[in-house]
Amino acid sequence: MRISIVIPAFNEEKLLGESLRQIKSAASAFTKIGWETELIVCDNNSTDRTAEIARMEGGIVVFEPINQIARARNSGAATATGDWLVFVDADSHPSTELFGEAADAIRSGKCLGGSATMQLDEKYFVAGIITHLWNLTSRWKKIFAGAFVFCETNAFRKLGGFSHDLFCAEELEFGQRLKKLAKETGKHLVILHRHPLLTSARKMRLYSPLNHLWFLFRAIFDTRRAMGSRESAYMWYDGKR
Repeated sequence: MRISIVIPAFNEEKLLGESLRQIKSAASAFTKIGWETELIVCDNNSTDRTAEIARMEGGIVVFEPINQIARARNSGAATATGDWLVFVDADSHPSTELFGEAADAIRSGKCLGGSATMQLDEKYFVAGIITHLWNLTSRWKKIFAGAFVFCETNAFRKLGGFSHDLFCAEELEFGQRLKKLAKETGKHLVILHRHPLLTSARKMRLYSPLNHLWFLFRAIFDTRRAMGSRESAYMWYDGKR
């Protein structure tokens, strides 16, 4: 068994190094059961030291010139040689226990893919409540969080990967297609919850409550426009880090 860990990264020189070290440490959950791993970083047209840092940490670096998270994930996956893909955001720190949970799900033979619950690395009252509600909804409805997605490589390629029509929340749309495929093949999706993924709360510092509320309003009432352009999804693309 071979696991390909794919990290999309755009101007992530501040956080990428530590994230990759955490990911490599967590990957011991795979290697200790005899599985091989590879670490792939997709440099999504960065203007900083992202690619250099990725190479320093032993990552296989691929380049995606079009600045879009879905394309970066797909480009990384296109290079992957693993039986399973694990997508982790460049600002997130999976634990050995979380990867161990993923390994257990894979070894069950009944799982086609999944995601995990989230834990923010800083305390914000409102964001904490939202994260808690998200985790409950994610487990109930099997909704994916983009910071951590894993799936069988053949299934990913059969579905054509993440949609290029979306500049954010592409994991939600992909998860729905994967759920349908799982049902057709007699398998299921899982949301791992015993060891939540530690992920950055930096957007809470970088953008005002009004910014977040305005995007949420547009996402609810004008979903296609809010998620279908880089300009509308600016919090993912304006380069603030």
